[in-house]
Amino acid sequence: MTPALLAEAEALLALLRARQLKLATAESCTGGLISATLTAIAGSSDVVERGFVTYSNEAKREMLGVSEESLAAAGAVSEEVARAMAKGALERSRADIALSVTGIAGPGGATATKPIGLVFIGAAGRGGALMVERNVFAGDRAAVRLASVSAAFRLARTLAC
Repeated sequence: MTPALLAEAEALLALLRARQLKLATAESCTGGLISATLTAIAGSSDVVERGFVTYSNEAKREMLGVSEESLAAAGAVSEEVARAMAKGALERSRADIALSVTGIAGPGGATATKPIGLVFIGAAGRGGALMVERNVFAGDRAAVRLASVSAAFRLARTLAC
């Protein structure tokens, strides 16, 4: 966690708090880093409702209801799965907004069509809003994960406004 990322987390918490919104997360390649960054800030429990770390496909299916068909057809690192993860986290929580992240942080796991740094970030809201963003972040594993957290915060701010 960097000071800049913690500042972003504080700003997001303040926005969500002001709008009386709760947040849930569904994380794969970030492994809980979004939740960890938010909960590193004292008092975040009034905003952070829960977090799901769903690193395996089984966890995505069991905890978030991602279909086997989606995983088989599009792969875990896809817009379709990011969308399903965000919707599943929202449905399985009391949150108003859910964020999802699935990607390839590296150094392995890349394919010809899915490079290292490819990350899909989803956001779902109780009002029916649903957004998914495709990113290709540069850098090593740590850089990709930190960039993913920052991008997820930005997407949550967009949905909250």
